[in-house]
Amino acid sequence: MSYRILLTNTAFNSIKKIKEKRISGQIKKRIEGLKENPDLRGKALLGELKGFRSIHVSDERYRIIYKIENEEVLVYIIAIGIRKQGDKHDIYSLLKKLIDKGLID
Repeated sequence: MSYRILLTNTAFNSIKKIKEKRISGQIKKRIEGLKENPDLRGKALLGELKGFRSIHVSDERYRIIYKIENEEVLVYIIAIGIRKQGDKHDIYSLLKKLIDKGLID
């Protein structure tokens, strides 16, 4: 079964901002790969981020955060960014802010 992919505006804009074509190409390839068995790719997030999954891209600097809707056969790409633990621009911090603002459930 092939899943449809939908990107949030946040994710779409993140890809557009990446200047390095090699990295944006790798991200697009990873996203395409989520069409088949997305629950077997990446890892399930825990705690406040339970229900979301994360997959590494480009030497593990970038992360794609996504959510699977099995009933709709759909993968929502929520956010794309760099993992910078402890930094206010960390991709997981961004995800928490989106959840706190009620922009993502």
